[in-house]
Amino acid sequence: MNRNTTFNSPFLLGFEHLERLLERTAKSAADGYPPYNIEDAGGEKLRITLAVAGFSRDELSVTVEENQLVIKGKQVESKDKNFLHRGIAARQFQRAFVLAEGIDVTGAELENGLLSIDLARPKAESLVRNIDIKTKKNGGA
Repeated sequence: MNRNTTFNSPFLLGFEHLERLLERTAKSAADGYPPYNIEDAGGEKLRITLAVAGFSRDELSVTVEENQLVIKGKQVESKDKNFLHRGIAARQFQRAFVLAEGIDVTGAELENGLLSIDLARPKAESLVRNIDIKTKKNGGA
């Protein structure tokens, strides 16, 4: 049985990994927490800003795993508090962004409940390479 895929064209060779990335991205896009912005920071720079109010620096982690930027937050729940009303739950999250080849994470900063992550994208270079065409001799070994 053949599977109908997005990249099933015979002209798209070696793009199977993109389909897996799209599937993974679609799954993580359904979760809306924490809210975030992606902005053009000028030139070849981008900035992702996540609203992480209530999280300290020690409760957040920013990692790059393969071509994925992964931001995790885990609040430690205090056992010594006695709540009369609890409207702010200690929660955890994981938000992932797929990075294009060559994008570099240059830094992260937490200020006023906003986690900003700076990215640099290299300028696309046009590369033309000539391929030598060889001929085979007829009847020879």
